[in-house]
Amino acid sequence: MATNPVVVPNTITVHLGRPDEAAENVTVTFTDYIKNVASNEIYPTWPDSAIRANILAQISFALNRIYTEYYRSRGYDFDITNNTVIDQAFVKDGEIFDNISKIVDQIFNNYIVKSGSIVPYAAKFCDGVYTQCRGLSQWGSVDLANQGLMPYQILQYYYGDDIEIVYNAPVGENTPSYPGIPLRRGTFSDEVLTIKRQLNRIRLNYPAIPYISSATTGIFDAETEDSVKAFQQIFNLTVDGIVGKATWYKIKQIYNAVKQLSELTSEGLTISDVERKYTTELQYGDSGVSVRALQYYLAFLGYFYPELPPIPITGFFDEATRDAVYSFQSAYGLPVDGKVDLNTFLKIDEVYRSIVSDLPANYQSAIGEPFPGKYLVEGDTGENVSIIQRYLNVISQNDPNIKLVEVTGEFDEATRAAVIALQKQLGIEQSGAIGPVTWSEIVTLGNNL
Repeated sequence: MATNPVVVPNTITVHLGRPDEAAENVTVTFTDYIKNVASNEIYPTWPDSAIRANILAQISFALNRIYTEYYRSRGYDFDITNNTVIDQAFVKDGEIFDNISKIVDQIFNNYIVKSGSIVPYAAKFCDGVYTQCRGLSQWGSVDLANQGLMPYQILQYYYGDDIEIVYNAPVGENTPSYPGIPLRRGTFSDEVLTIKRQLNRIRLNYPAIPYISSATTGIFDAETEDSVKAFQQIFNLTVDGIVGKATWYKIKQIYNAVKQLSELTSEGLTISDVERKYTTELQYGDSGVSVRALQYYLAFLGYFYPELPPIPITGFFDEATRDAVYSFQSAYGLPVDGKVDLNTFLKIDEVYRSIVSDLPANYQSAIGEPFPGKYLVEGDTGENVSIIQRYLNVISQNDPNIKLVEVTGEFDEATRAAVIALQKQLGIEQSGAIGPVTWSEIVTLGNNL
């Protein structure tokens, strides 16, 4: 049985016509959609095994359209059409057969994948009498069921022995993949990691796109920016090196195309392609660099908002940290649960950036120079780089492993090497980039020498 992060949506939006045709969009529950499709594609008098095999194919096809954002990545405001040439039959307010309804209720969150893949399989099908296709024959499935084959065996017959069934997938909201904020140099997130992996796959078909050697980290560095610019140039987008909504979905569209995710011959996505590397929710009892980063932000904000209790930067999400989170959430109208989900963190980041942007030059708090609010990476320039270079040189006077660097305001190879050497000694990720944890460690260490 396959393991999978795919969520079966509560609802699906169907376009009642060809994609480019002006037609009504109808949003229905996912189960009602499958019941409608099945009632229009197959007969309720067919053998149970044939009905189940066909419904599993219909579920998988619909989920593939949703998961790959096949239409939404192209700018449409729907998930699938009812055009049977390219999608599945759906009739608004159509009749639902009772036995089909009951079967759908049992298996609506089961679907097909290729072994080693996490993408719902684009299980193509046709009637097998009037139309032929590289996929399941609906009438052929009846013959196989009458021969005693079970649903899984029928599906294997048409789609190959390397398919698996995902059972009892979670059900939830169908949320767009775009993170909601543009990704640019200095951004650090799982979404950046996703973009890097996708661009490196796309470049196999478009070699003019530079390879991103740092694709195992979620830091938006100079390499990533260059790759994004090349992609934007090729596909006639604004060449700014920023992954906004238009660039995000264009990357997703082209990635889906080159990996043939929506075709019968799908390469598929592996679990390692989509598993989240970075913590997306922090709560009491957690520990690590993500907690240190959170504590840095909260400690800094505490100097401007007395309602936030002071907290030490320990890397452990203790009661003091939770109390600070409670206070912040209460002050900004967020759900007061003491947990730092994406919404809470984005608000913390927003408030932090607002404060930093209004600070006078050379401001120092009790925890030193404030983190500039974005990751510093090789190729960056400016006063913030100079600040780090000066601190590194102070540290180098007491640590022979940290080499002196020239204070130029340019984040060059020598600066990156010094940062990596310090990160190694501190036991944090040796990325060579300066995020809130590395920044606070460098500033704190420098101030204490």
